[in-house]
Amino acid sequence: MRYRVKSLQADMSMSVSVIDAETVDDVRRQVQALGHAVVSISRARGLGTGARARADFPLLLFSQELLSLLSSGVSIVEAVETLAEKESRTPVRAVLHKLLLSLREGHTFSSALQSMPRIFPPLFVATVRASERTSDLGEALGRYIAYGNQLETLRNKLVSAAIYPVMLIGVSSLVILFLMGYVVPRFSHIYEDMGDELPFMSRLMLQWGQAVEQYWPVLLGLMVALVIGLSMGGGRWLGQRLMGQLWRIPAIGEHMRVFQLARLYRTLGMLLRGGIAIVPALDMVSGLLSPALRPRLVAATSRIREGQPMSHAFESQGLSTAVSLRMLRVGERTGNMGDMMERAAAFHDEELSRWAEWATRLLGPALMLIMGLVIGAIVVLMYLPIFQLAESVQ
Repeated sequence: MRYRVKSLQADMSMSVSVIDAETVDDVRRQVQALGHAVVSISRARGLGTGARARADFPLLLFSQELLSLLSSGVSIVEAVETLAEKESRTPVRAVLHKLLLSLREGHTFSSALQSMPRIFPPLFVATVRASERTSDLGEALGRYIAYGNQLETLRNKLVSAAIYPVMLIGVSSLVILFLMGYVVPRFSHIYEDMGDELPFMSRLMLQWGQAVEQYWPVLLGLMVALVIGLSMGGGRWLGQRLMGQLWRIPAIGEHMRVFQLARLYRTLGMLLRGGIAIVPALDMVSGLLSPALRPRLVAATSRIREGQPMSHAFESQGLSTAVSLRMLRVGERTGNMGDMMERAAAFHDEELSRWAEWATRLLGPALMLIMGLVIGAIVVLMYLPIFQLAESVQ
């Protein structure tokens, strides 16, 4: 959901921005984490989807190219101008020109980024704003690039692990659909005169074949309606319900929780190393967690705001593992919390990669066996009456 926010900045100037968040409280926390005072919050209307706009703008590539130019001694204005001149894609070039115009008007880089919330997420803006206090924009961009690359690497590993099972299910489903929608109705004509002499399961398949042949326009219409419903939001609702059911399976739900926590640790580590205080950092990352874990993070943030150690607050709310808890405690003793959180995230990323590889090796043969049994059962039931006729003739 998107909200239009009017806020008062530290220099007493008014700022208007659009923020993607689940609730108004999430919006308020994100704005306050940036050091602004909320004036008003309203639903944004008539604007494009923020996620789609961010997907169209290559933020990670922009950060890499900007870092290369800044490392060469080029100023931030010249760097953005260079990137705009070389860009051939019109939407991306328009964003860079708008960014360049804001910089030439005297705005800071973070303020220019914040004026385009549909393009630049709050985490990126906060990282840049923190670097402006210490004049280490290059280091901040390097941290964000490393953060993005690590998340992309883990995402690619999980996607690669899921490709084979998804393809297996898809191809097998098409074969089953072909058998049940084309082959079985043809076989039903062969067995029409046998009546009650057919086995029970074969009679059911015969009835199915007759129903498909008689009502195929209705079935086709239902399939088209199902596809349209999934493409117009039903797929997201179905995915959310499926994810909710997966959370309840102990083995899968625990690894999904660890994946969420690893992303939380990595993002917090990047923000803490960038000089952002723990409470504003926690407010900014609340939207990264699933709805099941988000209230726990809010409760943990309240405990930390009251003065409790971060390790104790996370442990009490179930936001830690045995490994991350020990690392958090070490970070609290050494004052190096950001580095410890990134190490905990790296440990759990490796653990998830190993688990995904193991699950793929197990799931592939299991799915192949199940689909083979289903297809084999359909074929056997189609030919079973013929076998019985052959026995009766003998």
